[in-house]
Amino acid sequence: MATYNKLTPELIEQLKAAAPGHLYTGEDVNEDYSHDEMPIYGKQMPDALLMATSTEEIAAVMKICNDNLIPVTPRGAGTGLAGGCVPVLGGVVIDTTKMKKILSYDLENFTVTIQPGVLLQELADDCQRQGYLYPPDPGEKLATVGGNVSTNAGGMRAVKYGTTRDYVLAMKVVLPTGEITKFGAAVSKTSSGYSLLNLMIGSEGTLGIITELTLKIIPAPKKVISLVIPFEDLESAISTVPLIKKANLGPQALEFMEREIVLSSERYIGRSVFPQVIDGVTAGAYLLVTFDGEDEDELLDLVEKTSDLVLEQGALDVLVADSPAKIKDAWAARSSFLEAIEAETKLLDECDVVVPCNQIASFLTFAKQYGEECGLIIKSFGHAGDGNLHIYQCSNDLPEEEFKARVDKYFHTLYDHAVQCGGQVSGEHGIGRGKVKYLIESVGETNMALMEGIKKVFDPNMILNPGKVCYTL
Repeated sequence: MATYNKLTPELIEQLKAAAPGHLYTGEDVNEDYSHDEMPIYGKQMPDALLMATSTEEIAAVMKICNDNLIPVTPRGAGTGLAGGCVPVLGGVVIDTTKMKKILSYDLENFTVTIQPGVLLQELADDCQRQGYLYPPDPGEKLATVGGNVSTNAGGMRAVKYGTTRDYVLAMKVVLPTGEITKFGAAVSKTSSGYSLLNLMIGSEGTLGIITELTLKIIPAPKKVISLVIPFEDLESAISTVPLIKKANLGPQALEFMEREIVLSSERYIGRSVFPQVIDGVTAGAYLLVTFDGEDEDELLDLVEKTSDLVLEQGALDVLVADSPAKIKDAWAARSSFLEAIEAETKLLDECDVVVPCNQIASFLTFAKQYGEECGLIIKSFGHAGDGNLHIYQCSNDLPEEEFKARVDKYFHTLYDHAVQCGGQVSGEHGIGRGKVKYLIESVGETNMALMEGIKKVFDPNMILNPGKVCYTL
């Protein structure tokens, strides 16, 4: 067990001198810094907050904290869902949202260099104005790109383009000791020793603090079209997914959702987008499929082939969203799922388990049935194309401690079942604070010891984001 100290008035003065005008304490620190978007994992206020503006400022503060054994918690926009940015021991929170410059483009080499506080939506829009696409597309568009990299967020377009990891070429990092270093390079391949870059991606702020990123971009597709495909039940919808992939149709995004979550979302956004009853049959589930390409004829051919395939497999209809407004409406409903659940639920927790695509239907059936056995309301949606499932546990009437106990029982069994299916605990939201014990059960003591060993090499005093990912306090 690592040893930590408390901030003293003298240390606070040192920190203020290292970051003039950017360090806050007491009532100047907003309560939002005590939690992320999943407050079920607890709240804890930091003793001090650094609103960082430069790599050098972060390095100076980290050196003071490391020398004095003060715990430090990095934070982006705080949109995480696993308690990853909760300062469980108080100490210092380092907020990077003020470091939000898009620094430069190298369009000959298809790269963009940014600071970590740039929001995903800001980067996507700016790339679009240049005629390029930054392919990673996690659902929370107001998350920082630095946070996306820290959890290796995947998102909707992962089925075609891959996850965030596939687009990170290089980064500047402040280590827990206060040293500044760089990992990676703006090249397309490397066999140059261990990939320290890839260790940082997905490390959830436990190995270092990212202060600059060089990312790969691609020419933006000229045309985009989406299909809303209703089915009578979830099993029919999911069983169609491998056939779409086998047919080599190459969807940009391939999402699934159940009827209940769609209705919640439409109540939340105040309009109806998805058809509810088709020829007298109630839709129980939907696929939302997007294609992109260079010309309209190419996309219309994909739409025709997809329509023929899904109708043969029992789809009730195929609705084509072929204008920017229709596409925006369809994806606005999809993007509002979490907010819709939050608006109608007093207590909730979530797992973003990932399983092989051919296991999705049976796994979701198990998840729903076992949730009912545990006395929980289960709502699910997710990325049908890559097997990443977002399964929410909800309650409006249980006491919080009883809810937590039931969810804990549910998670132990659900994650064990996922491993038996060939899956893993998290597809993109990360382990944070809330999922460490389930990760231990999933990957075993040997692998956890290897991860903790890596952590100790980067962070000998274990001060950076303690109690997250690979060990408990």
